[in-house]
Amino acid sequence: MLDENLARIRAHRSNIHRYRRLLKTRLSELERQFIERRLSEERSSLESLTTATFPVAFSAAHTPIDARGAMQ
Repeated sequence: MLDENLARIRAHRSNIHRYRRLLKTRLSELERQFIERRLSEERSSLESLTTATFPVAFSAAHTPIDARGAMQ
């Protein structure tokens, strides 16, 4: 299962990279809107999959840290 999720994460990251590259080219407004929508969908899917695959790492990353560097 982990291998499948890692492969999906790589695919989403690859798609995001491709869409960013495409946005740097000359596009019609319709093409640009389509790519921006797909980019948003890929980012959302990547975030959901990453959070589901690595729940502990991401919950700790969002924990506030006080001035001493300790988690609150």
